[in-house]
Amino acid sequence: MLKKHHLARCISLAMAGTVAAPLALAQTDSASPVLIRVTEGQSSEAARLSAAAVQSEPVQRLSGSPSVSLSRMGGRGLDPVIHGQSEERVEVLIDGMRVEGACPSRMDPPASRLSTSLAPVLEVRTSNRTLRWGPIAGGQVVATTAAPEFEDDHLTSGHLTIGASDNGDGRLVNGSVAAGRKDAFIRLAGGYDEADDYEDGDGNDVRSAYENTEGRVDGAWTSEQGFFVKGMASRQEERDVKFPGRGMDAPKTDTDLYRLEVGAPVANGAWSLMTWQADVDHVMDNFSLRDSPMKMQTNSETRTRGARLVLDQTINYTRDIAIGIDVESNEWDATMYNGMGLTNEASLMWPGVERDRVGVFLEGFHQIRMNTRLGAGIRYDRVEMDATRADQTFRPMPGGMMVFSPATLYASAYGVTDIKANDDNVSGFLTGEWRFSPAQSLELTASHSVRSPSVNERYVAQKTMKGSWVGNPELETEKHYKLELSLPGRQGQWSWRPAMWVDQVDDYVYRFETRTPNNTTDTRYRNIDARLLGVEGELGWSNGTWSSSSKLASVRGENRDENQSLPRIPPIQFIQTVGWQYQGHTLEAEWQLARRQDRVDTDSGLDPSTSPGYGVFNLSGTHPLMTNLSLTWALDNVFDKAWAYHVSKDNLSDSGVFRVNEPGRTLRAALTARW
Repeated sequence: MLKKHHLARCISLAMAGTVAAPLALAQTDSASPVLIRVTEGQSSEAARLSAAAVQSEPVQRLSGSPSVSLSRMGGRGLDPVIHGQSEERVEVLIDGMRVEGACPSRMDPPASRLSTSLAPVLEVRTSNRTLRWGPIAGGQVVATTAAPEFEDDHLTSGHLTIGASDNGDGRLVNGSVAAGRKDAFIRLAGGYDEADDYEDGDGNDVRSAYENTEGRVDGAWTSEQGFFVKGMASRQEERDVKFPGRGMDAPKTDTDLYRLEVGAPVANGAWSLMTWQADVDHVMDNFSLRDSPMKMQTNSETRTRGARLVLDQTINYTRDIAIGIDVESNEWDATMYNGMGLTNEASLMWPGVERDRVGVFLEGFHQIRMNTRLGAGIRYDRVEMDATRADQTFRPMPGGMMVFSPATLYASAYGVTDIKANDDNVSGFLTGEWRFSPAQSLELTASHSVRSPSVNERYVAQKTMKGSWVGNPELETEKHYKLELSLPGRQGQWSWRPAMWVDQVDDYVYRFETRTPNNTTDTRYRNIDARLLGVEGELGWSNGTWSSSSKLASVRGENRDENQSLPRIPPIQFIQTVGWQYQGHTLEAEWQLARRQDRVDTDSGLDPSTSPGYGVFNLSGTHPLMTNLSLTWALDNVFDKAWAYHVSKDNLSDSGVFRVNEPGRTLRAALTARW
């Protein structure tokens, strides 16, 4: 059972008490604009719904971004890799909420929590230009769910989507219905999608079947004075999800999300207070969806509670200032069972891990000239972590003589006796935008970001006959010194954005594997110095009917302690698209290219081998059939190539296949009705 910590909860109650004063001021100033605000939800609802209807899951829409690669482990649970950094270094924010996964093996990465029924707007952030959600180590995926659109004087709106795919016999249905108006509404949404195992380009079955169900209710109300209340509750149930990239599957994962936000204008800006809760329960085993002579099952759960209070103000129309405080409490617990009746505790993979974080930030932006804008920010986070069940013992083999505890594993692997960790993290950024001609701008951002090691990196504790996987409680915090330069521009029918960046990382948390004399494999963590650098380029053209887009990205990662490559670094990637649109009809051809990746780190256990290059051709289109009814289709991997992202997980189920392959030729189609 998870032990209850009260530090973050007490601070959140104290924060809630500060609401009364801003609320009183809100009644006296209702017209003041808020100039520092998030503006993600700008694309049309129809386009988002159409794109989402022909993707296997929402995060796959990021595959067109040059800075993003997707790591596959099964049919669901694609994990984004941004600028060559993955897993704990990439945060996913869902309407401002930070959601943690409940599987030590990342069968349920945070990106799998994205709604399939409401198609949130997705934005990728690679450097600090705001600190209100915390510092960016590798990247952030920001998902924002747009409010319903009510046309004319209609008091209801909604949509219904029905779709299918041939490869894996995929099926989906989702929809939403909202009632109200712009300043007051309530909305219900839900969906169901499933698929069987798909075939890769070689005609081999890939263990990728899944079922996913979700339901959601949200609403909002805004007074004439500007005071607003927003609320949301959702539940997601994943069943029978197969993973060839692991020795287990996930027969059950349940996620409950709750969010409440209030705010109002005050003085020359506004204040807002948001609270959230995220509960995830996960079960993985090696017998429900596959045959196994020795049954094992891991029950795991995570609990997240958070609150964020932010005050935005504008001074003399040219200076924007934001100040805020947030608290977050996380609890993780995972126990692996084996033996008759699955009653023997074989490992305490997450031994009652608790993390409390309190953060404060201050940032400002100044429009010093019509063509020049500067910004800066600083943030402090206090992070406290502990493993409350570290002294509890377990037996890897039922009835065996060998007894271990997480604490003895930490001591044996690293000589660690004090398992509590306290971090004082200071992060900051400086950014500038200079439009030096009507067609060209220069953007430069320098940032320092500090990341506390994750629950796996510090506290995972697994002992089996095949070896051990042990976190390091004494890991230092990871410090990122990042510089990013870009030159975006637009003139006539052309647009472009070349960019380059470098990320010097002190105390990079490095995972590595060692072979023991008993021919078992032990996984450990240590700090190293690392450096990542990359270049990106985007070139676009459009005359309103025809369009073209070219995107290039290259990343290099170096382990500077050992003068070798970092693991899981994507190769050079290029994406070329050509599109046509006329009277609501759209057609698009996409060519995805990647060169061979020879710079790998097989000692880490994250790179199973080098990877060959690939070229994949995709087609898609959208066609209005009648008012408010459209057909969307996609033909992926037209030439039925066998290929995999370099960053995808090792395929443990199929001999001779090093990574989990992407689907072969797949036709997807969906009908979407909107009203």
